[in-house]
Amino acid sequence: MKIVIVTGSSRGIGASTALECAKRGMGVVVTYNGNPEKAEDVVKAISKIGERAVSLKLDVADSSSFPEFREAVSVRLNAIWGRKTFDFLINNAGYGLYAPISTVTEKQFDGLFNVHLKGPFFLTQTLLPLMEDGGHIVNVTSATSRVATAGVAPYASFKGGLEVLTRYMAKEFGERRIRANSIAPGAIRTELGGGLNDEFEAMLAGQTALGRVGEPEEVGGMIANLLCEENRWINAQNIEVSGGYII
Repeated sequence: MKIVIVTGSSRGIGASTALECAKRGMGVVVTYNGNPEKAEDVVKAISKIGERAVSLKLDVADSSSFPEFREAVSVRLNAIWGRKTFDFLINNAGYGLYAPISTVTEKQFDGLFNVHLKGPFFLTQTLLPLMEDGGHIVNVTSATSRVATAGVAPYASFKGGLEVLTRYMAKEFGERRIRANSIAPGAIRTELGGGLNDEFEAMLAGQTALGRVGEPEEVGGMIANLLCEENRWINAQNIEVSGGYII
């Protein structure tokens, strides 16, 4: 059995990714920061489809907590799956901020940086000793790194940095046959940045070739499929999952 860690998987794209991975027979480590109840709901949903999962607290913004998280992962791997290693890491945790460059504070900038670039960098570094050779890292980036959207400059910049980091991960971890790819969602119906109101959704749908916004499971399914053995030769790529957003 393959085991996947999905950060920020108590809701949205992360929760959908966890469920889609479980549907493909994977064991799942669900992580949450402030909502343990939602994380347990995901664990229960995975149990209902006959797979095993566990939820663990993880603050991706606090790199000093990563060694403790690794120890908790190690304990659960042994207790639940009889394993010392896991196979896949999905760096998904994140949040949105809509503000023009002229109003962004240093605190806001640092918060986004810690979660979207520094966190994935050092979490991956911390968990590497537990990752099985031949594993796979998927970093969730954003279509905003391709299309300049007013009000999301720091967020998009760090997602762009994560896309570059993905290629370096693929380069440096290749000796262990660990692949690294990134998935860039377009407009998706999630709670990120406060969610979508009718007017905002209509605007985004009008900018998308398929005429609607995406659903979390459409991104989660893509991530889960990318982990499958059939896609073993895909490496160092950024794959946009957006329905054709601003093309």
